Amino acid sequence: MASFKDSIGGSLRQYGIMVALILVVAFFAVFTQGMLLNPDNVATLILQNAYVLILAIGMVMVIVAGHIDLSVGSLVAFIGGVLGWAIINWNWPWPLAILLALVIGVLVGAWHGFWVAYVRIPAFIVTLAGMLVFRGLALMIAGITIAGFDQGFIQISSGKLPQTFFIAHLDGLTLIIGVIGVAGLIWSQFRSRAAQLKHGIAAEPIGLMIGKLVVISVAIMAVTVRLAEPRGFVPYLLVLIGVLIFTYSFVLNRTVFGRHIYAIGGNLNAAILSGINTARTNFMIFVHMGLLSAIAAIVMTSRAGAATASVGQNYELDAIAACFIGGTAVTGGVGRISGAMVGALIMGVLNMGLSIGKVDPALQQTIKGLVLLGAVVLDLLSKRRAQVA
Repeated sequence: MASFKDSIGGSLRQYGIMVALILVVAFFAVFTQGMLLNPDNVATLILQNAYVLILAIGMVMVIVAGHIDLSVGSLVAFIGGVLGWAIINWNWPWPLAILLALVIGVLVGAWHGFWVAYVRIPAFIVTLAGMLVFRGLALMIAGITIAGFDQGFIQISSGKLPQTFFIAHLDGLTLIIGVIGVAGLIWSQFRSRAAQLKHGIAAEPIGLMIGKLVVISVAIMAVTVRLAEPRGFVPYLLVLIGVLIFTYSFVLNRTVFGRHIYAIGGNLNAAILSGINTARTNFMIFVHMGLLSAIAAIVMTSRAGAATASVGQNYELDAIAACFIGGTAVTGGVGRISGAMVGALIMGVLNMGLSIGKVDPALQQTIKGLVLLGAVVLDLLSKRRAQVA
Protein backbone atom coordinates (compact mmCIF):
# COMPACT_ATOMS: atom_id res chain seq x y z
CA MET A 1 0.00 0.00 0.00
CA ALA A 2 2.85 2.38 0.80
CA SER A 3 4.42 1.81 -2.59
CA PHE A 4 1.06 2.59 -4.21
CA LYS A 5 0.94 5.88 -2.29
CA ASP A 6 4.49 6.65 -3.40
CA SER A 7 3.47 6.02 -6.99
CA ILE A 8 0.51 8.39 -6.64
CA GLY A 9 2.71 11.01 -4.97
CA GLY A 10 5.31 10.80 -7.71
CA SER A 11 2.65 11.12 -10.39
CA LEU A 12 1.09 14.13 -8.72
CA ARG A 13 4.48 15.84 -8.51
CA GLN A 14 4.94 15.31 -12.25
CA TYR A 15 1.48 16.71 -12.94
CA GLY A 16 2.26 19.70 -10.75
CA ILE A 17 5.37 20.49 -12.79
CA MET A 18 3.46 20.25 -16.07
CA VAL A 19 0.59 22.34 -14.74
CA ALA A 20 3.12 24.94 -13.59
CA LEU A 21 4.60 25.11 -17.11
CA ILE A 22 1.14 25.50 -18.65
CA LEU A 23 0.23 28.27 -16.20
CA VAL A 24 3.52 30.10 -16.79
CA VAL A 25 3.06 29.92 -20.57
CA ALA A 26 -0.58 31.07 -20.29
CA PHE A 27 0.37 33.98 -18.03
CA PHE A 28 3.12 35.25 -20.30
CA ALA A 29 1.01 34.71 -23.41
CA VAL A 30 -1.43 37.23 -21.91
CA PHE A 31 1.32 39.42 -20.42
CA THR A 32 3.06 39.75 -23.80
CA GLN A 33 -0.21 40.07 -25.72
CA GLY A 34 0.41 36.82 -27.59
CA MET A 35 3.96 37.63 -28.68
CA LEU A 36 5.40 34.75 -26.64
CA LEU A 37 3.56 32.21 -28.79
CA ASN A 38 4.64 33.60 -32.15
CA PRO A 39 6.15 30.75 -34.22
CA ASP A 40 9.56 32.44 -34.40
CA ASN A 41 9.57 33.01 -30.63
CA VAL A 42 8.75 29.35 -29.99
CA ALA A 43 11.77 28.31 -32.05
CA THR A 44 13.92 31.00 -30.44
CA LEU A 45 12.95 29.69 -27.00
CA ILE A 46 14.57 26.38 -27.90
CA LEU A 47 17.68 27.99 -29.38
CA GLN A 48 18.24 30.32 -26.44
CA ASN A 49 17.86 27.56 -23.87
CA ALA A 50 19.63 24.74 -25.72
CA TYR A 51 22.58 24.87 -23.35
CA VAL A 52 20.33 24.53 -20.28
CA LEU A 53 18.47 21.58 -21.78
CA ILE A 54 21.70 19.77 -22.67
CA LEU A 55 23.48 20.42 -19.39
CA ALA A 56 20.39 19.60 -17.33
CA ILE A 57 20.33 16.09 -18.82
CA GLY A 58 23.71 15.37 -17.28
CA MET A 59 23.01 17.34 -14.11
CA VAL A 60 20.01 15.13 -13.36
CA MET A 61 22.29 12.09 -13.18
CA VAL A 62 24.77 13.97 -11.01
CA ILE A 63 22.16 15.20 -8.53
CA VAL A 64 20.20 11.93 -8.40
CA ALA A 65 23.45 10.21 -7.36
CA GLY A 66 23.83 12.74 -4.54
CA HIS A 67 26.51 14.97 -6.09
CA ILE A 68 26.71 18.43 -7.65
CA ASP A 69 28.79 19.80 -10.53
CA LEU A 70 29.80 23.46 -10.39
CA SER A 71 32.30 23.29 -13.25
CA VAL A 72 30.09 22.92 -16.32
CA GLY A 73 29.87 26.64 -17.17
CA SER A 74 33.65 27.07 -17.05
CA LEU A 75 34.08 23.83 -18.96
CA VAL A 76 31.79 25.11 -21.73
CA ALA A 77 33.99 28.22 -22.02
CA PHE A 78 37.23 26.20 -22.00
CA ILE A 79 36.12 23.63 -24.57
CA GLY A 80 34.63 26.39 -26.73
CA GLY A 81 37.99 28.15 -26.63
CA VAL A 82 39.87 25.01 -27.67
CA LEU A 83 37.32 24.42 -30.42
CA GLY A 84 37.75 27.95 -31.77
CA TRP A 85 41.54 27.73 -31.51
CA ALA A 86 41.59 24.45 -33.46
CA ILE A 87 39.36 25.77 -36.25
CA ILE A 88 40.86 29.24 -36.67
CA ASN A 89 44.48 29.00 -35.52
CA TRP A 90 45.26 25.38 -36.38
CA ASN A 91 43.09 25.39 -39.51
CA TRP A 92 41.44 22.11 -38.57
CA PRO A 93 38.23 21.11 -40.41
CA TRP A 94 35.35 21.85 -38.07
CA PRO A 95 34.17 18.19 -37.87
CA LEU A 96 37.63 17.20 -36.62
CA ALA A 97 37.63 20.08 -34.14
CA ILE A 98 34.24 18.91 -32.85
CA LEU A 99 35.69 15.44 -32.29
CA LEU A 100 38.53 17.03 -30.32
CA ALA A 101 36.02 18.94 -28.20
CA LEU A 102 34.10 15.75 -27.39
CA VAL A 103 37.30 13.93 -26.43
CA ILE A 104 38.32 16.79 -24.12
CA GLY A 105 34.90 16.73 -22.50
CA VAL A 106 35.20 13.01 -21.79
CA LEU A 107 38.74 13.42 -20.43
CA VAL A 108 37.75 16.27 -18.12
CA GLY A 109 34.76 14.24 -16.93
CA ALA A 110 37.11 11.33 -16.23
CA TRP A 111 39.40 13.71 -14.30
CA HIS A 112 36.55 14.86 -12.08
CA GLY A 113 35.23 11.33 -11.76
CA PHE A 114 38.61 10.00 -10.62
CA TRP A 115 38.82 12.40 -7.68
CA VAL A 116 35.19 11.92 -6.70
CA ALA A 117 34.89 8.16 -7.19
CA TYR A 118 38.30 6.80 -6.27
CA VAL A 119 39.94 9.42 -4.05
CA ARG A 120 36.52 10.18 -2.51
CA ILE A 121 36.82 13.94 -2.45
CA PRO A 122 33.32 15.49 -2.33
CA ALA A 123 32.09 16.49 -5.78
CA PHE A 124 31.35 20.00 -4.54
CA ILE A 125 35.07 20.57 -3.84
CA VAL A 126 36.32 18.82 -6.97
CA THR A 127 34.02 20.69 -9.34
CA LEU A 128 34.51 24.00 -7.52
CA ALA A 129 38.21 23.58 -8.22
CA GLY A 130 37.35 22.65 -11.79
CA MET A 131 35.25 25.80 -12.14
CA LEU A 132 38.26 27.93 -11.22
CA VAL A 133 40.79 25.92 -13.23
CA PHE A 134 38.83 25.81 -16.48
CA ARG A 135 37.70 29.42 -16.27
CA GLY A 136 41.35 30.37 -15.96
CA LEU A 137 42.29 28.17 -18.92
CA ALA A 138 39.42 29.67 -20.92
CA LEU A 139 40.78 33.15 -20.23
CA MET A 140 44.22 32.04 -21.42
CA ILE A 141 42.90 30.46 -24.63
CA ALA A 142 39.99 32.72 -25.55
CA GLY A 143 40.72 35.90 -23.60
CA ILE A 144 40.72 37.54 -27.01
CA THR A 145 37.61 36.53 -28.95
CA ILE A 146 38.19 33.93 -31.66
CA ALA A 147 35.86 34.40 -34.62
CA GLY A 148 35.58 33.69 -38.34
CA PHE A 149 33.98 30.23 -38.42
CA ASP A 150 32.70 28.92 -41.73
CA GLN A 151 29.01 28.56 -42.45
CA GLY A 152 28.96 24.81 -41.99
CA PHE A 153 29.85 25.14 -38.34
CA ILE A 154 27.41 28.02 -37.81
CA GLN A 155 24.61 25.89 -39.25
CA ILE A 156 24.81 23.57 -36.24
CA SER A 157 22.87 26.12 -34.21
CA SER A 158 21.22 28.28 -36.85
CA GLY A 159 20.25 25.60 -39.36
CA LYS A 160 16.70 24.35 -39.70
CA LEU A 161 14.93 21.45 -41.33
CA PRO A 162 13.66 22.31 -44.83
CA GLN A 163 9.93 22.70 -45.37
CA THR A 164 9.41 20.06 -48.04
CA PHE A 165 5.65 19.62 -48.40
CA PHE A 166 2.56 21.12 -46.85
CA ILE A 167 -0.64 19.81 -45.30
CA ALA A 168 -3.07 22.70 -45.62
CA HIS A 169 -0.73 25.59 -44.74
CA LEU A 170 1.42 23.59 -42.31
CA ASP A 171 4.78 21.94 -43.01
CA GLY A 172 4.24 18.20 -43.37
CA LEU A 173 7.69 17.13 -42.17
CA THR A 174 7.29 19.05 -38.91
CA LEU A 175 3.87 17.49 -38.33
CA ILE A 176 5.27 14.01 -38.95
CA ILE A 177 8.06 14.61 -36.44
CA GLY A 178 5.51 15.74 -33.85
CA VAL A 179 3.27 12.70 -34.43
CA ILE A 180 6.26 10.34 -34.18
CA GLY A 181 7.28 12.01 -30.92
CA VAL A 182 3.80 11.59 -29.43
CA ALA A 183 3.58 7.97 -30.61
CA GLY A 184 6.99 7.20 -29.12
CA LEU A 185 5.99 8.78 -25.81
CA ILE A 186 2.76 6.78 -25.58
CA TRP A 187 4.52 3.52 -26.51
CA SER A 188 7.30 4.01 -23.96
CA GLN A 189 4.89 4.86 -21.14
CA PHE A 190 2.69 1.82 -21.72
CA ARG A 191 5.75 -0.40 -22.12
CA SER A 192 7.20 0.92 -18.86
CA ARG A 193 3.92 0.33 -17.03
CA ALA A 194 3.68 -3.22 -18.36
CA ALA A 195 7.24 -3.94 -17.18
CA GLN A 196 6.46 -2.58 -13.70
CA LEU A 197 3.36 -4.76 -13.38
CA LYS A 198 5.26 -7.80 -14.64
CA HIS A 199 7.85 -7.43 -11.88
CA GLY A 200 5.31 -6.70 -9.15
CA ILE A 201 6.19 -3.00 -8.85
CA ALA A 202 3.41 -0.56 -7.98
CA ALA A 203 2.56 1.20 -11.23
CA GLU A 204 0.92 4.50 -11.91
CA PRO A 205 -2.90 4.14 -12.10
CA ILE A 206 -4.00 3.76 -15.71
CA GLY A 207 -6.41 6.70 -15.50
CA LEU A 208 -3.74 9.08 -14.24
CA MET A 209 -1.28 7.85 -16.85
CA ILE A 210 -3.74 8.36 -19.70
CA GLY A 211 -4.58 11.82 -18.39
CA LYS A 212 -0.90 12.73 -18.25
CA LEU A 213 -0.32 11.41 -21.77
CA VAL A 214 -3.26 13.40 -23.12
CA VAL A 215 -1.95 16.63 -21.59
CA ILE A 216 1.62 16.08 -22.81
CA SER A 217 0.50 14.97 -26.27
CA VAL A 218 -1.70 18.04 -26.69
CA ALA A 219 1.19 20.27 -25.58
CA ILE A 220 3.62 18.61 -28.01
CA MET A 221 1.22 18.91 -30.94
CA ALA A 222 0.43 22.53 -30.05
CA VAL A 223 4.14 23.38 -30.24
CA THR A 224 4.45 21.27 -33.41
CA VAL A 225 1.66 23.21 -35.12
CA ARG A 226 3.29 26.53 -34.22
CA LEU A 227 6.62 25.36 -35.63
CA ALA A 228 4.90 24.02 -38.76
CA GLU A 229 3.42 27.40 -39.65
CA PRO A 230 5.05 29.30 -42.55
CA ARG A 231 6.84 31.65 -40.12
CA GLY A 232 8.00 28.80 -37.92
CA PHE A 233 10.81 26.29 -38.34
CA VAL A 234 12.32 23.22 -36.72
CA PRO A 235 15.93 23.94 -35.68
CA TYR A 236 18.56 21.24 -36.02
CA LEU A 237 19.15 21.80 -32.32
CA LEU A 238 15.64 20.59 -31.50
CA VAL A 239 16.40 17.31 -33.25
CA LEU A 240 19.72 17.01 -31.40
CA ILE A 241 18.11 17.71 -28.03
CA GLY A 242 15.34 15.22 -28.79
CA VAL A 243 17.92 12.51 -29.51
CA LEU A 244 19.80 13.31 -26.29
CA ILE A 245 16.61 13.24 -24.21
CA PHE A 246 15.55 9.90 -25.69
CA THR A 247 19.02 8.37 -25.29
CA TYR A 248 19.61 9.43 -21.70
CA SER A 249 16.04 8.68 -20.63
CA PHE A 250 16.66 5.15 -21.89
CA VAL A 251 19.99 5.03 -20.04
CA LEU A 252 18.45 6.14 -16.74
CA ASN A 253 15.28 4.08 -16.93
CA ARG A 254 16.26 0.97 -18.88
CA THR A 255 19.86 0.12 -18.09
CA VAL A 256 21.74 -1.34 -15.14
CA PHE A 257 23.85 1.82 -15.02
CA GLY A 258 20.73 3.95 -14.60
CA ARG A 259 19.34 1.75 -11.84
CA HIS A 260 22.66 1.94 -10.03
CA ILE A 261 22.53 5.76 -10.14
CA TYR A 262 19.13 5.76 -8.41
CA ALA A 263 20.31 3.15 -5.92
CA ILE A 264 23.39 5.17 -4.95
CA GLY A 265 21.38 8.35 -4.51
CA GLY A 266 18.58 6.62 -2.63
CA ASN A 267 20.73 4.76 -0.09
CA LEU A 268 24.48 4.60 -0.58
CA ASN A 269 25.14 2.05 2.16
CA ALA A 270 22.45 -0.28 0.84
CA ALA A 271 23.86 0.09 -2.68
CA ILE A 272 27.33 -0.92 -1.45
CA LEU A 273 25.95 -3.91 0.49
CA SER A 274 24.00 -5.04 -2.58
CA GLY A 275 27.24 -5.32 -4.53
CA ILE A 276 26.99 -2.21 -6.73
CA ASN A 277 30.36 -0.89 -7.88
CA THR A 278 29.69 2.62 -6.63
CA ALA A 279 33.12 3.93 -7.62
CA ARG A 280 32.72 2.92 -11.25
CA THR A 281 29.17 4.28 -11.39
CA ASN A 282 30.19 7.64 -9.93
CA PHE A 283 33.15 7.79 -12.31
CA MET A 284 30.94 7.21 -15.36
CA ILE A 285 28.39 9.81 -14.18
CA PHE A 286 31.04 12.52 -14.44
CA VAL A 287 32.31 11.17 -17.76
CA HIS A 288 28.80 11.62 -19.18
CA MET A 289 28.59 15.09 -17.63
CA GLY A 290 31.85 16.03 -19.35
CA LEU A 291 30.58 14.73 -22.69
CA LEU A 292 27.34 16.72 -22.42
CA SER A 293 29.30 19.83 -21.41
CA ALA A 294 31.33 19.43 -24.61
CA ILE A 295 28.12 19.18 -26.66
CA ALA A 296 26.82 22.35 -24.98
CA ALA A 297 30.14 24.07 -25.76
CA ILE A 298 29.87 23.13 -29.44
CA VAL A 299 26.30 24.40 -29.60
CA MET A 300 27.03 27.70 -27.86
CA THR A 301 30.20 28.40 -29.84
CA SER A 302 28.27 27.80 -33.06
CA ARG A 303 25.39 30.00 -31.90
CA ALA A 304 27.68 32.87 -30.87
CA GLY A 305 29.77 32.53 -34.02
CA ALA A 306 32.83 33.03 -31.83
CA ALA A 307 34.75 31.54 -28.92
CA THR A 308 35.09 33.80 -25.92
CA ALA A 309 36.11 33.27 -22.31
CA SER A 310 33.01 35.06 -21.01
CA VAL A 311 30.61 32.38 -22.25
CA GLY A 312 29.20 29.94 -19.71
CA GLN A 313 28.71 32.36 -16.85
CA ASN A 314 26.14 30.86 -14.43
CA TYR A 315 25.38 27.96 -16.77
CA GLU A 316 25.84 25.53 -13.90
CA LEU A 317 23.29 27.44 -11.83
CA ASP A 318 20.77 27.39 -14.70
CA ALA A 319 21.17 23.62 -15.11
CA ILE A 320 20.89 22.96 -11.37
CA ALA A 321 17.83 25.22 -11.13
CA ALA A 322 16.16 23.39 -14.04
CA CYS A 323 16.67 20.07 -12.24
CA PHE A 324 15.29 21.26 -8.91
CA ILE A 325 12.31 23.02 -10.49
CA GLY A 326 11.67 19.85 -12.48
CA GLY A 327 11.33 17.73 -9.34
CA THR A 328 14.84 16.34 -8.84
CA ALA A 329 15.28 15.84 -5.10
CA VAL A 330 17.88 17.94 -3.32
CA THR A 331 18.86 14.89 -1.25
CA GLY A 332 19.31 12.63 -4.29
CA GLY A 333 17.62 9.40 -5.35
CA VAL A 334 14.70 11.06 -7.14
CA GLY A 335 14.61 12.82 -10.49
CA ARG A 336 13.74 12.44 -14.15
CA ILE A 337 15.14 13.92 -17.30
CA SER A 338 11.63 14.79 -18.48
CA GLY A 339 11.09 16.81 -15.31
CA ALA A 340 14.39 18.65 -15.76
CA MET A 341 13.40 19.52 -19.33
CA VAL A 342 10.11 20.98 -18.08
CA GLY A 343 12.06 22.89 -15.43
CA ALA A 344 14.40 24.27 -18.09
CA LEU A 345 11.42 25.33 -20.22
CA ILE A 346 9.83 27.08 -17.24
CA MET A 347 13.05 29.05 -16.74
CA GLY A 348 13.23 29.74 -20.48
CA VAL A 349 9.65 31.00 -20.65
CA LEU A 350 10.31 33.20 -17.62
CA ASN A 351 13.39 34.67 -19.30
CA MET A 352 11.70 35.28 -22.63
CA GLY A 353 8.40 36.49 -21.20
CA LEU A 354 10.05 38.93 -18.81
CA SER A 355 12.36 40.17 -21.56
CA ILE A 356 9.51 40.70 -24.03
CA GLY A 357 7.62 42.49 -21.25
CA LYS A 358 10.69 44.72 -20.72
CA VAL A 359 10.98 43.83 -17.04
CA ASP A 360 14.11 45.18 -15.38
CA PRO A 361 16.95 42.56 -15.54
CA ALA A 362 17.60 42.87 -11.80
CA LEU A 363 13.95 42.04 -11.08
CA GLN A 364 14.18 39.12 -13.51
CA GLN A 365 16.97 37.58 -11.44
CA THR A 366 14.95 38.08 -8.26
CA ILE A 367 11.90 36.38 -9.74
CA LYS A 368 13.92 33.39 -10.98
CA GLY A 369 15.55 33.04 -7.57
CA LEU A 370 12.18 32.99 -5.83
CA VAL A 371 10.88 30.39 -8.30
CA LEU A 372 13.86 28.15 -7.54
CA LEU A 373 13.44 28.54 -3.78
CA GLY A 374 9.74 27.77 -4.07
CA ALA A 375 10.42 24.59 -6.05
CA VAL A 376 12.89 23.29 -3.45
CA VAL A 377 10.55 24.16 -0.56
CA LEU A 378 7.67 22.30 -2.24
CA ASP A 379 9.90 19.26 -2.77
CA LEU A 380 10.96 19.17 0.88
CA LEU A 381 7.41 19.69 2.16
CA SER A 382 6.06 16.90 -0.03
CA LYS A 383 8.74 14.53 1.30
CA ARG A 384 7.91 15.39 4.90
CA ARG A 385 4.22 14.77 4.29
CA ALA A 386 5.09 11.44 2.70
CA GLN A 387 7.19 10.45 5.73
CA VAL A 388 4.37 11.37 8.13
CA ALA A 389 1.89 9.37 6.05
